[in-house]
Amino acid sequence: VQLVESGGGSVQPGGSLRLSCAASGSRVDNLAIGWFRQVPGQEREGVLCINRSGGSVFYADSLKGRFTASRDNARNAVYLEMKNLGPEDAAVYFCAAKPGSTVCSGNRFWYRYWGQGTQVTVSS
Repeated sequence: VQLVESGGGSVQPGGSLRLSCAASGSRVDNLAIGWFRQVPGQEREGVLCINRSGGSVFYADSLKGRFTASRDNARNAVYLEMKNLGPEDAAVYFCAAKPGSTVCSGNRFWYRYWGQGTQVTVSS
């Protein structure tokens, strides 16, 4: 399974971005896909996961209402819609996948495949 993230960039505080995670080698509806983010010098933290049935599990309450995950089976991709971004959201964002699982995890060691990451910068 290969994952390719895209959509990162630089936005002002309060702005929005939509990140994409394109999968190959497996159908996305056969994958649990997690979104993680990492700031230099800090551990990679779980943002949310979209499970095989398409439901989302959040791993940070502060993100509820601002971040939304969705999946497009036809495009074999998963998306992370982020709005009202603040400086605390600046990080490299990664998607990760575990095939065949019906559940999700916020533990980065649970995932088998990773994308290369996409940078999100939030500054005025």
